[in-house]
Amino acid sequence: MYDAKHPAKHLVREYLARRSRDPKPPPAPEEIRRQLGWATLIPAALKTAPTRN
Repeated sequence: MYDAKHPAKHLVREYLARRSRDPKPPPAPEEIRRQLGWATLIPAALKTAPTRN
């Protein structure tokens, strides 16, 4: 399972206030996450291990 680091509530509120004034369609979810600094952390157990030859 992934651990998600969520942005602070005040940052989300500020983002939504800015977006409500913008006439353009909303960006892709990945772009919204990037703008808010919402990083998805991958646990070490799920990272690929080097293969042995």
